[in-house]
Amino acid sequence: MKKVLAFMLLVLLSFTVAACGNKEKSSEETGNNQSKEKASTKVTVYSPHQAEIINPIVKEFQDRTGIEVELVTGGTGELLNRMKAEANNPLGDVFWGGGAESLAAFSESFEPYKVENDGEIADIYKSADGAWTGFSALPMVIMYNKDMVEEADVPQSWSDLLDPKWKGKIAYTDPAKSGSSYTQLVTMLFAQEDDGNDGWDFVGKFVDNLDGKILSGSSMVYKGVADGEFPIGITLEEAAYRYISGGANVDVVYPSEGTSAVPDGMALIKGAKNKENAQTFLDFLASKDVQEIIVKEFNRRSILDGIAAPEGLIDSKDIPLVDYDFNWASENQDEVMKKFQDLIIGK
Repeated sequence: MKKVLAFMLLVLLSFTVAACGNKEKSSEETGNNQSKEKASTKVTVYSPHQAEIINPIVKEFQDRTGIEVELVTGGTGELLNRMKAEANNPLGDVFWGGGAESLAAFSESFEPYKVENDGEIADIYKSADGAWTGFSALPMVIMYNKDMVEEADVPQSWSDLLDPKWKGKIAYTDPAKSGSSYTQLVTMLFAQEDDGNDGWDFVGKFVDNLDGKILSGSSMVYKGVADGEFPIGITLEEAAYRYISGGANVDVVYPSEGTSAVPDGMALIKGAKNKENAQTFLDFLASKDVQEIIVKEFNRRSILDGIAAPEGLIDSKDIPLVDYDFNWASENQDEVMKKFQDLIIGK
């Protein structure tokens, strides 16, 4: 009997030791997993920016931090809708690019975050609730090919785009696919708001003059004008000046009725799996180093106080600007897009 009891005690002790061992092992594994999670070395970035902007900035970030950037590129609208569809299981960490009012329209998909040097950024270049921060200030311009447009015929205003000689010859992107194109559309509405129909009479005539030629990507505008596919187009100042500084025979006009300088934005995606790395990336984009790079290398205007406009560009105070109502542009995006699409299909 004593032998049986001794055997049972031995078995029980074995199970107890094993259980403790498994518990300790489980704790070690949990700790290791937590360490791995904290030591994440990647960040997934959704961006509509062109490769010439993305690549050098991402390389510098990776070299400095050792964090690997996984890029997902596409049009602003496409990426925002993808992000929204992934809300229950976010696959992205950072949204970098696209008109800030487009990001504001999706603010529920972002987690408020203020970058390290938030105090150096003017209020017009960031949201009050921290949902997004500007990356650069982007005046909208009319770009033209000097080989195709005589100096006397250069459009000086939005109204000049309605001239019959430009029918089917204007490069313009579908605002449903491009955040910057949406900004251009709203800018025209504000510039022509006294046309008797809050700018829509003008936009209707503008659509007629496009003659069905609406492009599917922002890059097709400045490339199309520079390559001679279109004599004129509506685009971002910085995109046009990359061609000008590169020696292309193109130039720009700031429409006399006024244009806009709405920033493109960047934001932390809600539920980001690599949140700390995402915050590090956003801090990097807003840093003085990167802001000086975008001025020098990409002819973009910085969001930081104290950094001058790119060499060769007119001073910001000399650009005629419309009274761009950012909140209205964001809150009414669906309605504006519906009206525009109705014009496209002839409703």
